[in-house]
Amino acid sequence: MNRITICLLLLLTVGTFPASSADDAPQEKEGRTTEVKLKDLTLKIPSTWELKPSSSRMRLATYAIPAAKGDSESGELTIFNFAGGGGDVGANISRWVEQFGGEGRTSKVTKGKTGDNDYYFANIAGTYEKPVGPPFQRKTESSPGYRMAGVILVLQGKGVYYLKLAGPDATIKAQAEAFRRSFGGKSEGETDYEI
Repeated sequence: MNRITICLLLLLTVGTFPASSADDAPQEKEGRTTEVKLKDLTLKIPSTWELKPSSSRMRLATYAIPAAKGDSESGELTIFNFAGGGGDVGANISRWVEQFGGEGRTSKVTKGKTGDNDYYFANIAGTYEKPVGPPFQRKTESSPGYRMAGVILVLQGKGVYYLKLAGPDATIKAQAEAFRRSFGGKSEGETDYEI
């Protein structure tokens, strides 16, 4: 075989394999999930979300959500379950809405189903009064350009779970559908819910 034939064979062989780059690895990793069981709640958590030690005994779990391109801060998912259910759906969503400053605040609440279970999805944006320090101190820090995706998931006969995903706007927008999928929700089929 001469050099030209060898070069042509190499080019043909290389051309049959898909090109890959360092950018492919995060995309592959983003699609993977891990099943997590918290009491009666089972979630499919994206592998890019990192379990953090919880600073509160009331929290079932806390996850750090990777920052979207351009955001300097990561997001955070907190998951709660209270004995007795934790109160009225509307009152809880109103409390989440009030954690954002009034001027420039937007909010939309929808109701959906996952299997036989109802869920309420609150999408709130604006200036978030982000809790800082131990919860008993009730200290907050004004954080403009934030978003919260809050879910109240009612598991029939098993309790009510509260999932709160909060962080910089682009980070939360980028994770909204992965967040819905984590508990079996779908934006298609959700209906507006008035509080």
